[in-house]
Amino acid sequence: MPYINIRITKEGVTPQQKAQLIQGATQLLVDVLGKNPQTTVVVIDEVETDNWGIAGETVTERRKRGA
Repeated sequence: MPYINIRITKEGVTPQQKAQLIQGATQLLVDVLGKNPQTTVVVIDEVETDNWGIAGETVTERRKRGA
């Protein structure tokens, strides 16, 4: 049973976009690895930007600077 975990910052992703991510990730495993879509699990974790860091600072701070 393939398991795909997608982690994104929590910044207004719509239910439709999440559905597209789930469908697309599932189809990728079907196309590339021949996996059964009926047993492929996709989980999307949305992380607050204060809890996601890049280059020693939070995404929140980077967004404030326009980086």
